[in-house]
Order: sequence, then C-alpha cells, then structure tokens
Amino acid sequence: MTAPTNSYSQFGRTLAFAERALTGVLRQHLAEREVTPETWYALQLIATGGPGLARKVLTADLEGSRTLNADSTRQLLAGLEAKGLIRGDAELDLTARGETLYRNLREYVTGGAAKLLSQFDVEDIETTVRTLQAITQRVTEDAVVSR
Repeated sequence: MTAPTNSYSQFGRTLAFAERALTGVLRQHLAEREVTPETWYALQLIATGGPGLARKVLTADLEGSRTLNADSTRQLLAGLEAKGLIRGDAELDLTARGETLYRNLREYVTGGAAKLLSQFDVEDIETTVRTLQAITQRVTEDAVVSR
C-alpha cells in the first residue's frame, strides 16, 4: 500500500513537532524529580543493556543523541559515577542506588506516558510504535550497509 505524497511530506515535520512536544513534557516531568533527560536516557540504556554494558557501546549511543557529544557524555558518566549511580570501567552496571532510582523513574515516567497516551486509540498507538520501530531498524540497517 502506497501512502499519498502528502502523507510523506508531512511525516518528518509531524514527527519533529511530536518529538519536541513529548521531549518538553518529559523534561518538565523529570525536572520535578531533579533529573535531566540525559540522565534518564543513560540509566535506561544501562538498565536494559546490562548487566555489564560495554562503555564503548553506551558512549556511542549517548554521543549519537541530539543533546550530547563526546565531552558532555564523559561529564554525564563521570557525574553518574560520582553520585554512586553507576559503576565499572570497560563494562558499566547500575549500582543498587542506581537501580532504585531507575525503577522509581521508570514508574514515574511510565505513569505520565500512560496518562497522555490513554487519550488515544490503543490500536493507533500500537501502529505508530511498530512503524517507528520499523523505520529505526531500516535506517540502522541502511547505515550499516553503506559503511
């Protein structure tokens, strides 16, 4: 099935506006817990990529985000280590304190997301998630092939 050209031309802009709006909500939500989205993102990557997530893999993921670069990634990880939230050298794990913070934040963020998303048809949400995952996979595969 081919989408109308109008849908294709609106997709990127619509996605960008949705991302900006959701990021704003997330920033505000996390600020209530005195946590930055970058910290939340790093904790998520370590929690879901561990145990023993390779520092190189984590660093590459973090540096690939829009808000971090090599220097800010090093500062972020050093700060998480200094706060006792992560540990390790070549491989990183959450500490007990980091695991507790991650679980609490996950519940907090998930609750806010559920409140927002519950206003929409669940099948539309599921379709959107599948579509965005497929786009991400395709772009990732194409990037690997072109290297």
